[in-house]
Amino acid sequence: MKALDIIKYVFKSASYGVFIAVLLLLFFPKLAGNVDVFSALTKADGNGQPLSYAKGVSVASPAVVNIYSKDFQSSSAFTTRARNVQRLGSGVIMDQAGFILTNFHVVQGADQIVVVLQTGQQFPAELIGYDYLTDLAVLKVAATNLPVIPQNLALQSRVGDVVLAIGNPLDLGQTVTQGVISATGRNGLSSNYSEFLQMDAAINEGNSGGALINTNGELVGINSSKFKQNNRLNPVQGIFFAIPYELAYKVMTQIIEKGRVVRGWLGVASDFYEPNYKGFIVQDVTPNSPASKAGIRVNDLIFSIDGKPIDSIPQALDIVAETAPGTRIDIGLYRGDRKISVPVIIQERF
Repeated sequence: MKALDIIKYVFKSASYGVFIAVLLLLFFPKLAGNVDVFSALTKADGNGQPLSYAKGVSVASPAVVNIYSKDFQSSSAFTTRARNVQRLGSGVIMDQAGFILTNFHVVQGADQIVVVLQTGQQFPAELIGYDYLTDLAVLKVAATNLPVIPQNLALQSRVGDVVLAIGNPLDLGQTVTQGVISATGRNGLSSNYSEFLQMDAAINEGNSGGALINTNGELVGINSSKFKQNNRLNPVQGIFFAIPYELAYKVMTQIIEKGRVVRGWLGVASDFYEPNYKGFIVQDVTPNSPASKAGIRVNDLIFSIDGKPIDSIPQALDIVAETAPGTRIDIGLYRGDRKISVPVIIQERF
């Protein structure tokens, strides 16, 4: 019985201690440091605010616009009667000067482009330039005090990040869909379609060129397209693509400054990376290319470009693509047992 009395005494003392501690924290919350005790207790009953992305959407959505492009075409070879073909898309206001990013296929061949803000304001838009490789185009409208989407050049997208796609699907008006990033692509200028951001936030016709944002409202990418395949018996769901923000920003900057995207070109092809030597084996050299003129040969193993080690073939392509044409760089390579350096003058890729 003595042991039982001791146990009862301990539990009784502990209960009093917990009760006193709760009272102290409720009346003197500063004792808890950064912990909001009252909020913690009230949320426990399930009456707290629900999880919402409304704040991020509210800061980004005013900068997402509807784009209507029209082609004036003859209806047939036997009549001069013209017909209007209107295409639908979305765009993102990137700065207060009126520059807007969208997909090139939204405005390709358009005779008239109209941008509509979420306030209902309409502006005629001028096509400043475009880039086939990334399917990006830059428009400009003559307007002031435009809403600009939040941007962060240091942003690094990760697989699993929650993202929100904002656009005008099927001309229903601005719509938001939610998903996660399923895979990340490269941000270099040599990137192709399959290496963009992959996500499962639904996009449909009209979403192209709209904004992909994170939950803070920052621009993550430009919505591009959904995965397509010919086999209708095996439908694909939840695979959509967006152009990474960093890449879109590089393309936009070049288009604004130069009217087009300028990429460097070496003129070699390879699909075999040798991890033991940390380089790629040249499998083809284009005639009259910078590589050919410099004497680079098939079966050479390139391990560095302009002093930068090669981690992968895509990374090597990006180094070359982002080198200004006319620049002299050194290519480090193995030829048989010899380690040599070959100077090359990079040319522009057309």
